[in-house]
Amino acid sequence: MKANSKEQYKRFIMLLGTILIIAVQTAMFACLWYNYYANRELTGMRKYFRYFYYYRRGHWTVIILYAVVLVLFMKVLGGFRVGYLRNLDVLYSQILSVCAANAVEYLQLALIAKKWKFLQFSTPILVLAVLQIIVGVIWIVAMRGIYARLYPPHEMLLIYGDISPKALIRKLQSRGDKYRVKETVHLKEGVDKILGMITGYESIIIGDIPSHERNLFLKYCFEKNIRCYSVPKISDIMIISASEIDLFDTPLLLSRNQGMTFGQSFCKRAMDIVIALAGCILASPVMLLIAVAIKLYDGGPVLYSQERITKDGRPFQIYKFRSMIVESEKRGARLASAHDDRITPVGRVIRRLHVDELPQLFNVLAGDMSFVGPRPEREEITREYEQSIPQFRFRLKMKAGLTGYAQVYGQYNTVPYDKLKLDLTYIENYSLWLDIKLILLTVKILFQKEKSEGVADSQKTALKTENRTHI
Repeated sequence: MKANSKEQYKRFIMLLGTILIIAVQTAMFACLWYNYYANRELTGMRKYFRYFYYYRRGHWTVIILYAVVLVLFMKVLGGFRVGYLRNLDVLYSQILSVCAANAVEYLQLALIAKKWKFLQFSTPILVLAVLQIIVGVIWIVAMRGIYARLYPPHEMLLIYGDISPKALIRKLQSRGDKYRVKETVHLKEGVDKILGMITGYESIIIGDIPSHERNLFLKYCFEKNIRCYSVPKISDIMIISASEIDLFDTPLLLSRNQGMTFGQSFCKRAMDIVIALAGCILASPVMLLIAVAIKLYDGGPVLYSQERITKDGRPFQIYKFRSMIVESEKRGARLASAHDDRITPVGRVIRRLHVDELPQLFNVLAGDMSFVGPRPEREEITREYEQSIPQFRFRLKMKAGLTGYAQVYGQYNTVPYDKLKLDLTYIENYSLWLDIKLILLTVKILFQKEKSEGVADSQKTALKTENRTHI
């Protein structure tokens, strides 16, 4: 079997698995619909109207709509990405997707119903959600086994330059089910020798090396049909988001570099106000409980304010629930470390659940922050990062955010250079749909402990000590 045909066969098997889980989940809802909801007078109209409202096309519409909503949430949250994501991440995505789809259906039924009691109305769909989650767990385990047989770990050659590859290797080793770095080679060994080594592998990974040599390896892998992973540079992210110009027989790429349009800014601000207002109302009981817990623990202030910078370097006061002891920064500014003794017991809980940042909803309402955007840094920490990464201020092309691309796909202790690239990916590819997607994914990362892990105890910032040369 040719390599391309074999790859298509693997993808077809995984597609069948995806269709299967959607079919089973939808069939479970259809059984509930036909055996419980469809036999009741949802409209409160006369009995002789029932058959008009429940003609079979109506049944099909409700069931198909449910399947569409379920697929949408699964797609956005990663519920189908078995093998690509960790099993636990896929399970989180499945749970959130099922709950969201059932919540949409519940809202639909609630708008139609008139006379049902609340518990009688909601209990069946809650039971359905539990059963669907159980089915989802079984599907994840089965599909993970199939994926492991279809896609064994890639044995890779890693090419690196002056930047140490240790951090990248550690990240790849954390996903040993997908990647195995079998051999590493320094660029100083010479291009010809490395090209000869590449032919012995089905996949390679190119670290942060000069663009000239990297392009040679990329073109060679393209010619030989070798899978090639590469660490992007800042300029790569800008080029990826460029528009294609097809006016001539010479292709052009246009990077406008002008930020959001007026329409995008208006829609983003309108969405910020709506979400922040709703968030303040819905989260008010939780915020009250947190405030009482902080006050009872040590009698200190409930809120903690700190100067941060937002778009174009403008300073503002950010508000958080105090998670550290009073006067925690009397020895100077520093990020929270993995075993920081300044964090109080109450603080550890609220930081773990990410609810210490709820007061920033008021920053969003005030216009200092957006709901989605680059995480705001302190001016002094930004200046320190700029000493080794002059482009770090590129993040300030957009208003700071409560959540964002770097917060979802990175971690609290992500190194500044990687954080910059993640934020630039968001800035260069901004859309209202991307904001909605990141908001949905934010719910998912609330359950991931590694997202809130601090920097090493020996660090004051997320900047690593190794020397970097960014081209």
